[in-house]
Amino acid sequence: MGQLIVSDKDKCNLSFTCVRVCPAKAIKIADKHAQIIADRCIGCGQCVTMCAQGAINYRSDIENVEDLVSTNSKVAAICDPAISGEFTDVADYRKFVAMIREVGFDIVTEMSFAVDLIAYKYKDLVENFQGKHFITTKCPPVTSYIERQEPELVDNLAPIVPPYIAMSKVIHKRYGEDVKVVYLTACTAAKDEVKQFYHTDGHVDGVLTFVELRKLFAKRSITENTVEFSEFDPPLGRKGGLFPISHGLFQSVDINQGLLEGDILITEGRTNFLQSIKEFKSENQLSQHLDLFYCKGCIQGPGMSQGGKKFTRRSQVIKYVNKRMKAIDAYQWRLDIVEFKSLDLSRSFKAKNLRLPVPTKAEVDVVLADMGKSKCEDQLGCGACGYPSCEEFAVAHLQGLTDYEQCYTYSIKKLRSYVSKVNASNEKYKKTQEALVKSEEKARVEEALAIEASKTTTAMLNKLRAGVVIVDKRLNVLEANQRFIEMLGDDAREIAEVVPGLKGAELKSLVDFHKVFSTVLQSGQDVLDRDVDYADSIFNVSVFTIKSNEVVGGIIRDLITPEVRKEEVIKRARDVIKENLETVQQIAFLLGESASKTEKTLNSIIEAQQLGEANGIGK
Repeated sequence: MGQLIVSDKDKCNLSFTCVRVCPAKAIKIADKHAQIIADRCIGCGQCVTMCAQGAINYRSDIENVEDLVSTNSKVAAICDPAISGEFTDVADYRKFVAMIREVGFDIVTEMSFAVDLIAYKYKDLVENFQGKHFITTKCPPVTSYIERQEPELVDNLAPIVPPYIAMSKVIHKRYGEDVKVVYLTACTAAKDEVKQFYHTDGHVDGVLTFVELRKLFAKRSITENTVEFSEFDPPLGRKGGLFPISHGLFQSVDINQGLLEGDILITEGRTNFLQSIKEFKSENQLSQHLDLFYCKGCIQGPGMSQGGKKFTRRSQVIKYVNKRMKAIDAYQWRLDIVEFKSLDLSRSFKAKNLRLPVPTKAEVDVVLADMGKSKCEDQLGCGACGYPSCEEFAVAHLQGLTDYEQCYTYSIKKLRSYVSKVNASNEKYKKTQEALVKSEEKARVEEALAIEASKTTTAMLNKLRAGVVIVDKRLNVLEANQRFIEMLGDDAREIAEVVPGLKGAELKSLVDFHKVFSTVLQSGQDVLDRDVDYADSIFNVSVFTIKSNEVVGGIIRDLITPEVRKEEVIKRARDVIKENLETVQQIAFLLGESASKTEKTLNSIIEAQQLGEANGIGK
């Protein structure tokens, strides 16, 4: 048996309506959708009825019931009196009784007799008042809420089984312990509440909501036109048929609560229920018994078809009870009450206390500050998040039930911030795009110029009589002129036919003097006029740096060819003449210096001699 209430992630649109109506804080927003916290859920079904997207549903019992009616065991149906408010489209109640039998039920009973029966138990509590006020336990969400959220009030829960369990006890006593029982109801919480009575004489084997019952009718093509009239199986009830509406329980035993003399507070609906519980806890504020419906009466329960009008349904229930009262044998009813009055209709409750820890004010203030709601005027309390105030939202956040995005104003501020950032990014992108367009235009122009320059360079290189090759640091050819290709021979020419200019070819595979290029790449020092042997020729190689350690160029001349040989002879003759001239100049310089020194020495001797003669020396 799976979880009672489940959500569909794909259908959830985060309207937070479910959060707003859940009294047990059993719904948290995580992973971008509403999630039901199973152990906190009281099964009230409010989230199911309020979710416009149909993203929340309750566990179906249709297959289980179909399995039950297909066995050899006797199966009995217990009809909640709210059934008359559900099937307003069926002209006579005897028709929907027959339709239920057509599904495969052997026994079809009405819960109103059990309501009459337990009403006497409540009458005893009221009339034998011993100072302790009680809360009626006929409504499963009410008892579940108090056990989980108000455990200190568990002792105030009336120790009486709900009417459908009482009716199951009646069925088992009259029709046998082996009879399987299915409860037809407007209440979803009963689907889980039955677990508490599995091992008692009031056990119920399946719970179908009226919506599920309609689906079963449709599946089996059962309509009022396909069946004849049929009556409920005994025992039959009287005023217990008023159970689905306020005051119905106590009116079945003629307890009328006037404003002055009444000591029972009877109310319905989520808001009134919560408020009455709150005031009941407050000492001396509410000294009355409580008769509570979580829903606005069973006629508005989550197991009813959606869109039904409350007062129309209420009117239908009253009309139905009036009609039944005229047909019921009052004497037989009294005999049946006597027969089953001795049944054990007591029950007990257990406090579960699933209340979440309450954070400190300081912790709440931190959350409010994080949300930009430090000031009172910022705490709008719009309720869009599902919580009545910003402070309660902050508490829920600290309890792990919400995230900041659930807050409307926070999300709007964040959205505006994102919009501003996006606008700024868009503006920046626009400018970048414009710059990119200009850059692309410039690049296209430069590319065209580069292509033109490349063509010009290639044309110029091909005009040179010397071979020219340019390589990268891996000695792959970047550019080579036609003369270089011709110098290397037929193999190079064949490669050039496939790869123009030998671009990408490995220099190592083309020439054996590639180490000269490697040396220049590594050292950065140019190598000029180096003669190397190549095949049957002699190449004069000059290698120079174009881009340090990245790109080098080489100029290669074949010294064997006549024009190069002539140029080389002339060049080298000029070099010899130049060297000889330099030598002669040096010799002349040296001779000139020597003659000058000799002349100076001789002049010095003559001057000395003349000076001596003048002074009479040497005479």
